[in-house]
Amino acid sequence: MLRRQSARESAARTYARALPIVPVRARGLTIEGADGQRYLDCLSGAGTLALGHNHPVVLEAIRKVLDSGAPLHVLDLATPVKDAFTTELFRTLPRGLADRARIQFCGPAGTDAVEAALKLVRLATGRGGMLAFTGAYHGMTAGALEASGGASDVRVARLPYPQDYRCPFGIGGARGADLAARWTESLLDDTKSGVPAPAGMILEPVQGEGGVIPAPDGWLRRMREITAARSIPLIADEVQTGVGRTGTFWAVERSGIVPDVMVLSKAIGGSLPLAVVIYRDDLDVWPPGAHAGTFRGNQLAMAAGAATLAYVRENHLAERAATLGTRMLTQLRSLADEHPCVGDVRGRGLMIGVELVDPTGTPTDAPTAAPTAHRPAGERPGEEAEADAMAAAGSVVGADPGPEAAMDRSARPLPPAPELAASVQRECLRRGLIVELGGRHSSVVRLLPPLTITDEQAAAILDRLADALTAAARSHHG
Repeated sequence: MLRRQSARESAARTYARALPIVPVRARGLTIEGADGQRYLDCLSGAGTLALGHNHPVVLEAIRKVLDSGAPLHVLDLATPVKDAFTTELFRTLPRGLADRARIQFCGPAGTDAVEAALKLVRLATGRGGMLAFTGAYHGMTAGALEASGGASDVRVARLPYPQDYRCPFGIGGARGADLAARWTESLLDDTKSGVPAPAGMILEPVQGEGGVIPAPDGWLRRMREITAARSIPLIADEVQTGVGRTGTFWAVERSGIVPDVMVLSKAIGGSLPLAVVIYRDDLDVWPPGAHAGTFRGNQLAMAAGAATLAYVRENHLAERAATLGTRMLTQLRSLADEHPCVGDVRGRGLMIGVELVDPTGTPTDAPTAAPTAHRPAGERPGEEAEADAMAAAGSVVGADPGPEAAMDRSARPLPPAPELAASVQRECLRRGLIVELGGRHSSVVRLLPPLTITDEQAAAILDRLADALTAAARSHHG
């Protein structure tokens, strides 16, 4: 089968190259291959499987629809299955959005929902440009690629996304986040910036494919303030972060912001294709037929999705993800102390990344001082001004990082090690553990286990990863 796949399928295939297995059975965290090998799956369909493979409540929901004789393909007609899904979804939405929200069912992939959201805000505002962030990933269609930085288009202005380990300003922490926010304000308010008033801003509360980079809570609140003050709709891409993955039902809830638009897919379909856009009712300016999609009425996905949403909510799996994720991050950081090739460990909930670096490489250069940005009139130069700016940054953008904060790295970051990361992935597979790679250089080992994993399974995941890391580092560095 693997030979036939290689001969028949596109050269664009990805997971099949790094994970040469043939799954035949799966349940929960476990996949069984055609060769009888069993694997712990920390890929979870790229975050799609909130409850793992073939969860009983999902299978029961699907069978109930099949046995009822209900139509499976209904375009955008109303059905009891759709009504139940929409009711459950609205029940989970952030407070302040649910009571005035509208939902648009679109094509079944997350990128379809992104395209719909971009189209909506452009129509609602009458403007064409968009604001997006470096390191973003919003899908593979044309508009989504533009917002992700994968295509060049003057309609999209890309802004710095704050992070600690590889801060674009070489600072990290609250001050790095403050400079990123000031950069955004400057771009929007400077009449000579070359960026006209945009139709919207799209961001991920945690950049997934970008390397598992959580946005600081204070910075997210600042983006909400900046966009609201300038009548710019804020689009939160929760395709991968939603449905409890990051420790709250929706990732934006941690910071307390309410976006104008939310893009949802992956876990909301309970393992089946489903994507929607949620937005404020005053943005509902679509004329009939303005946006459609033949398979926007997937009844099996809606049934599976409603069952998944209810199970996560009723069993407090978001809170469980927060608790277990914090424990796993702590253990991984202890592991990092033993391996100089681990540059950073970060994440939120059960969305975890381990960035691998070359410990023999030359540290990345970082500026000795932050770039000047909007120095207030009368601000004192020198060290006192620097201290004042640091304090101000903390009060404006900083937030209590909590136990999920990134490791304290006073040294400059080391070069990324994508070959080592690929080796770790292979060693994990040999030990029966499936992991994904991400980040700008594919040097981040990503863990996306289902929210239903037990403490014992979490320990097994970390044990296998530790063994794989030791073996890969030994073969790379002797």
